[in-house]
Amino acid sequence: MRFKIVSLIAVAGLVAACGTAPTSETASTSGSGAATAATTASNIVPGSAEDLKVNVGDRVFFGFDRYNLTPAARGILQKQAAWMIANSNVSVTIEGHCDERGTREYNLALGDRRANAAADYLMTLGVPATRISTISYGKERPEDPASNEIAWAKNRRGVTLVK
Repeated sequence: MRFKIVSLIAVAGLVAACGTAPTSETASTSGSGAATAATTASNIVPGSAEDLKVNVGDRVFFGFDRYNLTPAARGILQKQAAWMIANSNVSVTIEGHCDERGTREYNLALGDRRANAAADYLMTLGVPATRISTISYGKERPEDPASNEIAWAKNRRGVTLVK
């Protein structure tokens, strides 16, 4: 019970912190690099897939043969929950992915556990289950097709996509 209350307070704080955008006056006085960044950010439609990817983060990563959420993954998912609460018309699909090691069947099951771990955490942060679906691709859709530790780390992921 306390965890839910603390989580809701944290989500409310994140939503409040994300509520202000730079004005054109601020962007024009900050130098040419800042003005370009502000212009680019202002072209992103709030509540869009691009908004989620650029301003929040659309993926979390997992350890080898793991589906538990790391502190970094929880941080990204907390931002996603705040974003979803602020954009109440958005529904998402969470994809579970694995690296190439292991059988197809094993990786499909592991990808499912990864996607569900992310979805369950979003629900504990107040996102309704009706707005979240999950799917596992196992090792079938690698981010990086190489066969090394760096590629495998990129491929062990959960990706949140706006429907």
